[in-house]
Amino acid sequence: MTEATIEVAGVRKRYGAVLALDGMSFAVQPGQVTGFVGPNGAGKSTTMRVILGLDAADSGTALIGGQPYRTLRRPLSHVGALLDAAALQPSRSGRNHLLWLACSQGLTAKRVDEVIDQAGLRSVIQRKAGGYSLGMRQRLGIAAALLGDPPVLMLDEPFNGMDPEGIVWMRGFLRALAAQGRAVLVSSHLMSELEDTADHLVVAGRGRVIADTSMHDLIAAASGNQVTVHTTAGEQATKTLRHAGAAVSAAAHDALIITGLPPAQVVVLLNENAIPFAEVSAHRASLEDAYLRLTQDAVEFRAEGAGGR
Repeated sequence: MTEATIEVAGVRKRYGAVLALDGMSFAVQPGQVTGFVGPNGAGKSTTMRVILGLDAADSGTALIGGQPYRTLRRPLSHVGALLDAAALQPSRSGRNHLLWLACSQGLTAKRVDEVIDQAGLRSVIQRKAGGYSLGMRQRLGIAAALLGDPPVLMLDEPFNGMDPEGIVWMRGFLRALAAQGRAVLVSSHLMSELEDTADHLVVAGRGRVIADTSMHDLIAAASGNQVTVHTTAGEQATKTLRHAGAAVSAAAHDALIITGLPPAQVVVLLNENAIPFAEVSAHRASLEDAYLRLTQDAVEFRAEGAGGR
């Protein structure tokens, strides 16, 4: 079986006058969910198509377990992918769709039934796939991606069309797949879902990587080590905290914003100097905050404000 990795190195791809990929480089490691995000036109879908051999790179390499996709025998046993949930024959039942894919790879009907249960499709699997909702098609696509029990999975916008129950299921399912040692690459515009799912994040913009970091480090950097203190003794607190080396600025409702000191040290200093306070809280940016800050200069399509001309 192929090693559970995806390696993209210096990939460039041009479509006529459009440079879609401009040296895209990153790696997806086993045992974690890697989120792949970026504005429209950032090159995410093109990158995934190059990895799967659907488009040829002009230069650079895209490897699955150290091999180009085109060299893989029975590729579903190496990598499972969901790029388009609508890519199915609508007149076939969901089970027959999976049986057709399984037959092409030498897989058994037993394996088809296993992935049907994994994807939670048992009650609808005999219905024609053309009548499936988008969320059901996503589940069918995931079942197809799992047919060969691959060590690598690539999913493009898998949360689209999912109801709340489906979103919760998807989060846990992706984390469980990574916990089995698989490399899982997930492209999504839904930051709130990735924040609760991904361990690592690759942020793309204008065809190249803007950031390649752990979710924890990205959120910490965007949070800026800020601490908020609510106190009625703002002047005394400001003097004490600045003396300890912190930067302090006033905010609304008797609040102070402190940077340069951890929350625990702020509490100790306030207590030691008998300064009354109601709350000390560390600021935590959301993934959306961090993402918007990173990609503000890489957005290709930007709407004007209501008053724009």
